[in-house]
Amino acid sequence: MLRALFVCRFWFTLCVVSGFLVSAAHAQFTYNVLYNFGNLGDPIQPFYSGIIAQGRDGNMYSSIESFEETMENYGGAYKITPAGTLSATFGLNGTNGNEPRGLTLGTDGNFYGTNYGGGFSSVPYGNIFRLNANSHIFTPLYTFQNNGDGALPTAPPIEGTDGNYYGTTCGACNGQGYGSIYKITAGGSPVFTPLVSCNETNCGEITGPLFEGTDGNFYGATPAGGSNAAGAIFRVTTGGKFSYVHSFLLTGTGPRSPNYVILGSDGNFYGTAGGGNPGGIGTIFKMTPAGKLTWIYKLNATADGESPIGLMQATDGNFYGVNTSGGANGFGTIFQITPEGVFSVVHAFDGTDGSTPHSTVFQHTNGLLYGTTQEGGTAVDCTCGVFWSVNIGASPFVAFVGQPAGKVGKTVEILGQGFTGTTAVSFNGTSASFKVVSGTSLTATVPAGAVTGTVQVSPRRGRCS
Repeated sequence: MLRALFVCRFWFTLCVVSGFLVSAAHAQFTYNVLYNFGNLGDPIQPFYSGIIAQGRDGNMYSSIESFEETMENYGGAYKITPAGTLSATFGLNGTNGNEPRGLTLGTDGNFYGTNYGGGFSSVPYGNIFRLNANSHIFTPLYTFQNNGDGALPTAPPIEGTDGNYYGTTCGACNGQGYGSIYKITAGGSPVFTPLVSCNETNCGEITGPLFEGTDGNFYGATPAGGSNAAGAIFRVTTGGKFSYVHSFLLTGTGPRSPNYVILGSDGNFYGTAGGGNPGGIGTIFKMTPAGKLTWIYKLNATADGESPIGLMQATDGNFYGVNTSGGANGFGTIFQITPEGVFSVVHAFDGTDGSTPHSTVFQHTNGLLYGTTQEGGTAVDCTCGVFWSVNIGASPFVAFVGQPAGKVGKTVEILGQGFTGTTAVSFNGTSASFKVVSGTSLTATVPAGAVTGTVQVSPRRGRCS
């Protein structure tokens, strides 16, 4: 059976996916505060809220550790529209977990995430949960016991091309061992399998999510561990075979203690790390699949910001991330960096429009970038962060739910906008059968003869929005 990679998630004009645009030499960025967290009952202080997910309905969902002035405050999740209307919040009760750390959308339409604490256990080591997209009920899927299975997850699991979910824990984040890399099945009776039990000589502590490579293996970053005890980029197979792709050096001015790594469209890995300067304020690096690493930018605290968290590659081909502090106003920054290492500050927070961002940047299929800050803003009850957007001039595009790969005959779901009246869907030029679910979601069947390439969604004339 053919397993083809489809880059549906990338840029398209008139709803056609066709690769990356070259960004303009002098791009103009428009920053907006969409919502000020901190009013009564609001989500507040998003910290490691981590992953923002786009739902089938076109709205965005993420998790929060606490709500403003509510009793039995265990945190939960919230829904916000692309225009910034906070339309719903869903709370946890402690026994089903607390302190959630981000969400991902599964191919079943539900959201999956992890709680850093709580769960059905005598000692609250956290759990994995499913959030029903319609009823908004949290269902615990597995509670960590810290007996080789891990403890204290800090990132949501991701769905692999095999339909299973893969994730990490970080027991060392609170002195509870080192953590783990795990697999859990979907469905009514999930089966949990610990793939790797981490220690100081292998994966150490892991704070970021995994990603699936084009080879079917999973990759991630550990700020500890590695052959030099300075962090590493690692690979783990679906069967649990663990190996280093690159171990960072403890000395010198190069990068060390990586926190996030992603796969770029050019097949190289890109990520953020500490080091790079005498004060270790941060570095952005590139690594080949063979493990050859180069730093492409060393941050300057005053001009650029410091302590970067994560990268994402937008549809203009550039990478975007946040620095938690520093910058022109000292409150952190949003930045852009090209694959060649040309760095630009997109926005320097000033406190009133946000401060101290701690979540990775997300690109909605409308082309805009979104994110949160932990502090700042102008809410009435507390300045407890903001939900922001940045217009980078990108066109709307379409994106797969789950991994952008599938076998012939597999039904895949595609997110976007303006799908009502869609006239055709094709996989690298091969026509596919499809069904429009809503104006923001459709399903398509991978056609015979489809090979690695782009996906095209052709709308009714005038409805690419």
